[in-house]
Amino acid sequence: MSTTRQPQPGDIGPEPDDAVPPSATSDGRVRTLALSGASGVVPLARDFTRQALHDWGWLPAETADRRAAAEDVLLVVSELVTNACLHAEGPEGLRVSCSSKVLRLEVADRGSGQPAPRTPHRAGRPGGHGMFIVQRLCLDWGVVRTPGAAGKTVWAELAAPA
Repeated sequence: MSTTRQPQPGDIGPEPDDAVPPSATSDGRVRTLALSGASGVVPLARDFTRQALHDWGWLPAETADRRAAAEDVLLVVSELVTNACLHAEGPEGLRVSCSSKVLRLEVADRGSGQPAPRTPHRAGRPGGHGMFIVQRLCLDWGVVRTPGAAGKTVWAELAAPA
Protein backbone atom coordinates (compact mmCIF):
# COMPACT_ATOMS: atom_id res chain seq x y z
CA MET A 1 0.00 0.00 0.00
CA SER A 2 2.87 2.44 0.38
CA THR A 3 3.22 4.82 -2.47
CA THR A 4 4.98 8.03 -3.30
CA ARG A 5 2.60 9.12 -6.02
CA GLN A 6 0.73 12.37 -5.79
CA PRO A 7 -3.00 11.88 -5.33
CA GLN A 8 -4.90 12.33 -8.57
CA PRO A 9 -8.13 14.38 -8.80
CA GLY A 10 -10.97 12.13 -7.72
CA ASP A 11 -8.84 10.00 -5.36
CA ILE A 12 -10.56 9.10 -2.13
CA GLY A 13 -8.91 11.88 -0.11
CA PRO A 14 -9.01 15.65 -0.38
CA GLU A 15 -6.53 17.43 -2.60
CA PRO A 16 -3.29 18.62 -0.94
CA ASP A 17 -2.66 22.34 -0.33
CA ASP A 18 0.29 22.34 -2.77
CA ALA A 19 2.50 21.84 0.30
CA VAL A 20 1.61 25.21 1.82
CA PRO A 21 2.70 25.03 5.46
CA PRO A 22 -0.30 24.63 7.75
CA SER A 23 -1.28 27.46 10.07
CA ALA A 24 -3.01 27.44 13.43
CA THR A 25 -6.52 27.75 11.99
CA SER A 26 -9.46 25.41 11.81
CA ASP A 27 -12.33 25.21 9.37
CA GLY A 28 -15.08 22.64 9.74
CA ARG A 29 -13.65 19.19 9.09
CA VAL A 30 -10.15 20.46 8.34
CA ARG A 31 -7.75 21.36 11.12
CA THR A 32 -4.21 22.66 10.81
CA LEU A 33 -1.53 23.15 13.42
CA ALA A 34 1.84 24.90 13.08
CA LEU A 35 4.61 22.79 14.62
CA SER A 36 7.74 24.67 13.57
CA GLY A 37 9.76 25.64 16.62
CA ALA A 38 7.31 24.05 19.06
CA SER A 39 8.55 21.77 21.82
CA GLY A 40 6.93 18.44 22.60
CA VAL A 41 5.55 18.19 19.06
CA VAL A 42 4.55 14.50 19.19
CA PRO A 43 2.23 14.81 22.21
CA LEU A 44 1.08 18.20 20.89
CA ALA A 45 0.13 16.63 17.55
CA ARG A 46 -1.64 13.72 19.26
CA ASP A 47 -3.62 16.03 21.56
CA PHE A 48 -4.57 18.28 18.62
CA THR A 49 -5.73 15.26 16.59
CA ARG A 50 -7.56 13.75 19.57
CA GLN A 51 -9.50 17.01 19.97
CA ALA A 52 -10.41 17.00 16.26
CA LEU A 53 -11.61 13.39 16.56
CA HIS A 54 -13.71 14.38 19.57
CA ASP A 55 -15.20 17.37 17.72
CA TRP A 56 -16.01 15.19 14.70
CA GLY A 57 -17.75 12.50 16.76
CA TRP A 58 -15.09 9.77 16.57
CA LEU A 59 -14.55 10.08 20.33
CA PRO A 60 -15.79 9.07 22.76
CA ALA A 61 -16.09 5.86 20.79
CA GLU A 62 -19.31 3.90 21.17
CA THR A 63 -17.91 0.58 19.91
CA ALA A 64 -14.62 -1.28 19.98
CA ASP A 65 -14.25 -0.79 16.20
CA ARG A 66 -14.68 2.97 16.51
CA ARG A 67 -12.24 3.08 19.45
CA ALA A 68 -9.69 1.09 17.42
CA ALA A 69 -10.11 3.44 14.44
CA ALA A 70 -9.43 6.48 16.63
CA GLU A 71 -6.39 4.81 18.23
CA ASP A 72 -5.04 3.96 14.75
CA VAL A 73 -5.31 7.63 13.75
CA LEU A 74 -3.44 8.74 16.87
CA LEU A 75 -0.72 6.14 16.31
CA VAL A 76 -0.22 7.19 12.69
CA VAL A 77 0.01 10.87 13.71
CA SER A 78 2.66 9.93 16.27
CA GLU A 79 4.66 7.96 13.71
CA LEU A 80 4.53 10.66 11.00
CA VAL A 81 5.52 13.46 13.37
CA THR A 82 8.25 11.33 14.98
CA ASN A 83 9.69 10.53 11.55
CA ALA A 84 9.75 14.24 10.70
CA CYS A 85 11.63 14.88 13.97
CA LEU A 86 14.15 12.08 13.47
CA HIS A 87 14.73 12.14 9.72
CA ALA A 88 13.53 15.44 8.24
CA GLU A 89 14.82 18.42 10.24
CA GLY A 90 11.58 18.63 12.20
CA PRO A 91 7.92 19.03 11.32
CA GLU A 92 6.55 22.32 10.00
CA GLY A 93 2.88 21.55 10.43
CA LEU A 94 0.06 19.05 10.70
CA ARG A 95 -3.15 19.02 8.68
CA VAL A 96 -6.04 16.72 9.62
CA SER A 97 -9.09 16.50 7.35
CA CYS A 98 -12.09 14.23 7.41
CA SER A 99 -14.79 13.24 4.94
CA SER A 100 -17.53 10.69 5.47
CA LYS A 101 -15.22 7.90 4.24
CA VAL A 102 -11.62 8.95 4.84
CA LEU A 103 -9.49 10.76 7.39
CA ARG A 104 -6.34 12.29 5.91
CA LEU A 105 -3.24 13.25 7.88
CA GLU A 106 -0.52 15.45 6.39
CA VAL A 107 2.78 16.33 8.03
CA ALA A 108 4.86 19.00 6.30
CA ASP A 109 8.60 19.01 7.01
CA ARG A 110 11.86 20.55 5.76
CA GLY A 111 13.57 17.28 4.88
CA SER A 112 14.71 16.08 1.49
CA GLY A 113 14.67 12.36 2.30
CA GLN A 114 12.18 9.81 1.09
CA PRO A 115 10.26 7.93 3.81
CA ALA A 116 9.93 4.19 3.27
CA PRO A 117 9.28 1.15 5.43
CA ARG A 118 12.52 -0.55 6.43
CA THR A 119 12.89 -3.76 4.47
CA PRO A 120 13.11 -6.42 5.44
CA HIS A 121 10.98 -5.56 8.45
CA ARG A 122 12.27 -7.26 11.58
CA ALA A 123 9.73 -7.08 14.38
CA GLY A 124 12.24 -7.95 17.11
CA ARG A 125 14.66 -5.10 16.36
CA PRO A 126 14.30 -1.71 18.02
CA GLY A 127 13.47 1.24 15.77
CA GLY A 128 12.55 1.36 12.12
CA HIS A 129 8.90 0.46 12.58
CA GLY A 130 7.26 3.84 11.88
CA MET A 131 6.53 3.63 8.17
CA PHE A 132 5.80 -0.09 8.45
CA ILE A 133 3.06 0.80 10.95
CA VAL A 134 1.77 3.56 8.67
CA GLN A 135 1.73 1.17 5.72
CA ARG A 136 -0.17 -1.50 7.70
CA LEU A 137 -2.81 0.81 9.21
CA CYS A 138 -3.55 3.14 6.30
CA LEU A 139 -5.55 2.81 3.11
CA ASP A 140 -2.76 4.65 1.31
CA TRP A 141 0.11 7.03 1.98
CA GLY A 142 2.61 9.02 -0.01
CA VAL A 143 4.73 12.12 -0.40
CA VAL A 144 3.95 15.44 -2.07
CA ARG A 145 6.78 17.75 -3.10
CA THR A 146 6.52 21.21 -4.59
CA PRO A 147 9.06 21.69 -7.41
CA GLY A 148 11.69 24.25 -6.45
CA ALA A 149 10.65 24.31 -2.78
CA ALA A 150 12.43 22.71 0.15
CA GLY A 151 10.77 19.97 2.13
CA LYS A 152 7.79 17.76 1.51
CA THR A 153 4.43 16.72 2.87
CA VAL A 154 3.95 13.11 3.94
CA TRP A 155 0.28 12.13 3.85
CA ALA A 156 -1.66 9.11 5.04
CA GLU A 157 -5.32 8.15 4.71
CA LEU A 158 -7.33 5.97 7.07
CA ALA A 159 -10.88 4.70 6.68
CA ALA A 160 -13.49 6.53 8.70
CA PRO A 161 -15.38 4.25 11.07
CA ALA A 162 -18.73 2.97 9.85
